Amino acid sequence: MIRRCLASPLLSSMLVLVVLAIQPGCRSHQYAHVLKDHQQDMVGSHEAGAETFNSLVDESVSKLLTRQAPPGAVEELSGEPLSKRICFVGVENYSSEDIGDFKDQLFEQIDSSVASSGQFQTISTRYVESGLRQLRLVPNDLMTPQNLRSFSTVMEQNGQPFDYLLFAKLTSGTTESNKSYQRDYLLTLELVDLNTGRSDKESAKVRKGYHSSRVGSWMKYSSPLAR
Repeated sequence: MIRRCLASPLLSSMLVLVVLAIQPGCRSHQYAHVLKDHQQDMVGSHEAGAETFNSLVDESVSKLLTRQAPPGAVEELSGEPLSKRICFVGVENYSSEDIGDFKDQLFEQIDSSVASSGQFQTISTRYVESGLRQLRLVPNDLMTPQNLRSFSTVMEQNGQPFDYLLFAKLTSGTTESNKSYQRDYLLTLELVDLNTGRSDKESAKVRKGYHSSRVGSWMKYSSPLAR
C-alpha cells in the first residue's frame, strides 16, 4: 500500500508535507503586511476587533455630538466661539470579552474624535488621571456630589476646569444556537453637564456572528432555510 502511495506524485507530495509538519523542531514563520486605507479591517474570528470597535466609536461619537447645541459663548478679543471643555474619564468594559490593548485605543479614538469636532475641548488624560489619583477616586465615584466637587476643585487648581464629564461603557449580549453564536456589542457614551446636572446618552451597536466553520455561517445567514 505504501508503494502505491509513493507511486503517485500527488500523494507523495502530500506525505512529505505531513511528515514535515509533524517533525519536531521545525521552525514556523509568520508574515505581515500593512493595510492600505481602502482595505477593510481584519474580522476577528473569536472576539471583537478593529472592525467592531472602529465602527462603534465613529457612530456613537457622531450621534452624540450631532445632538449637542453649538456653544454660544465667544471670546472677548477674537469673537470666536468658545468651546466647552470635556473631562473624559475613561472606558468601562462590561462585555464578556477581555478587550486587552483595545481599551486604551478606544479611549484615544473617542478623545480624538471629540476634540476634532470643534465643538468641545478635551482635557489631557494625564491631568485627569493625576486628579483621580490625588483624591483616590475611580470614575464611578464622580457621580457622588461631594466627590465631584472635590475633583472639580483639584482640576481647577491644576488649571484644567471643565464643563462636562464624559463616560464610555462597552457591553455585550450573547445568543447561542448549537455551535454558532451571535454577540451584540454596544458602546454607550454618557455626557453629564456640570451646570445643570443633566446627562445625554448615545449608543452604537454592532452585531457579529461566530461559527465553527464557513458552512455554519452559510447555514445561519445565506441558506434558503435561514430566510
